[in-house]
Amino acid sequence: MTGTPNRTFVFDLDGVVYLGGEGIPGAGETLHTLDERGDQILFATNNSSRALSTVVRHIAERTGYRPDPGSVITSGMAAVHLIGDHETCLVLGSTELEETLAGEGIVVTGDPYAATTLVVGLDRRLSYERLTAAVIAVDNGARFIATNDDATFPMPRGRHPGGGAIVAAVERATGVEALVCGKPHPPMRRLIEDRIVNDEVWMVGDRPDTDLAFAAAAGWGKILVLTGVSDSADGLPDDLVPDYTLPSIAQLADLDTRQSQALRR
Repeated sequence: MTGTPNRTFVFDLDGVVYLGGEGIPGAGETLHTLDERGDQILFATNNSSRALSTVVRHIAERTGYRPDPGSVITSGMAAVHLIGDHETCLVLGSTELEETLAGEGIVVTGDPYAATTLVVGLDRRLSYERLTAAVIAVDNGARFIATNDDATFPMPRGRHPGGGAIVAAVERATGVEALVCGKPHPPMRRLIEDRIVNDEVWMVGDRPDTDLAFAAAAGWGKILVLTGVSDSADGLPDDLVPDYTLPSIAQLADLDTRQSQALRR
């Protein structure tokens, strides 16, 4: 690929770079190769249940490639940018999401009556009591922010309910629609666009309704890998049809994007 101009690749994580606790075979080699060629590598995950430091560590442990922390963007980070300086947040999500908000100086409360904002993400501590507190907060006027609306996420033995399933429960109970931060919505895109340094940009994902829709909205190239929620690109609407469909990230290093129409931001 001598002479190929530098490109930016934006990678989803779950189902693309790793699946559960294991890296996708060949992911580390691909990331190292792209990095050595001078391509920019960014990671964009809708999973808000992990803090930035944890996500960086997971990528390194599962692939052998250690990213710069500035190259990783989570939907929890996108939520931070929507929360005002004087808001008090109730979190229906992980302790690491609470820590992400608190680390930016945002007041986190367990009192639904004191909350001016509700932030919802994937919550493995989910209980009826926690869900009730979230509903009470919204009923009392709290602004309703969702880190993402992914209904599921891929795991080695099948799909698990995602943050979007929990968001849907709060929406149904309150009749209030959440403001969503993660892919394919604008708050996440703005964070990523601030980091992009090249004109040619490719989104690499496994989920057409988030990853490919994200790329379509931004005018980036679309690469679908079949190691996550999708096993085919068949039947997709025209705006979500990928430029390339690959068995996995392992084939990406050999892909010559010059074969496709030039993409410019």
